[in-house]
Amino acid sequence: MTFSLDRFDLDAFVQSTLAEDLGPTGRDVTSEAVIPADAIFTGVMDSRHEAVIAGLPIAEAFFRALDPAVEIEILAEEGATVASGADIMRLKGRGRAMLTAERSALNTVQHLTGIASMTDEYVRKIAGTGCTLLDTRKTIPGLRVLEKYATRMGGAQNHRMGLWDAAMIKDNHVAVAGDIGEAVRRAVDAKIETIIVEVDRVDQIEPALAAGGTHLLLDNMDPATLRGAVTLIGDRAATEASGGISLETIRDKAETGVDFISVGRLTQSAPAADIGLDFEQV
Repeated sequence: MTFSLDRFDLDAFVQSTLAEDLGPTGRDVTSEAVIPADAIFTGVMDSRHEAVIAGLPIAEAFFRALDPAVEIEILAEEGATVASGADIMRLKGRGRAMLTAERSALNTVQHLTGIASMTDEYVRKIAGTGCTLLDTRKTIPGLRVLEKYATRMGGAQNHRMGLWDAAMIKDNHVAVAGDIGEAVRRAVDAKIETIIVEVDRVDQIEPALAAGGTHLLLDNMDPATLRGAVTLIGDRAATEASGGISLETIRDKAETGVDFISVGRLTQSAPAADIGLDFEQV
């Protein structure tokens, strides 16, 4: 099955990433100097620790871009948890092409698997609460679609993809509009369907709802305050906890009855997964 994501051009991503590595000459000078042109390698990619896998079809695309005849067997499904030491991909093809594509392929899988694995940790922490984990727009420029794909593989749900698919009214918007109600009314007048309103005080809730807010982001509230805010809002709007959420605090906040919790560190701070790729000449 061909790998595809909405608003993501896989071929363009592969070509631009390889071009960055190959530079103005378009050459891997080390492999050209050391590896015979007719050398055939086999390779095994494996995870050095337990991880939730993401990005293998993209890694495959890097190898196929340089050797269309490469033989590839993907051994782990996207979003699957693999044990430490598990093989996740096998390859056989031209040695030079494999070495040239190796770093781009590994960088992608390590980064996306790291995000998926951290996301999975947070999802498991709130299991059974009825709360849904959301990602944020705190992504590396140019990689948002891929990073948000990785959070989905880890079990999260995507928040808005960008500035275009929902309004999010924050303190700077309120400051210019004059008050929170006026800021929301302007978004309503603009016929925006989803209007997320950030509130950091309970007294902001009623004005935000009265003006037409559809989703309240309850920012930096402790569990007791958050529980009271959720009760006050009831079913009048979706509720989201945000701000300073960690693995240590997320369960207490999820148990307040909030609908969603958003965590920026999923894409902002996830460490790369330890994934290796070893080659042998045939």
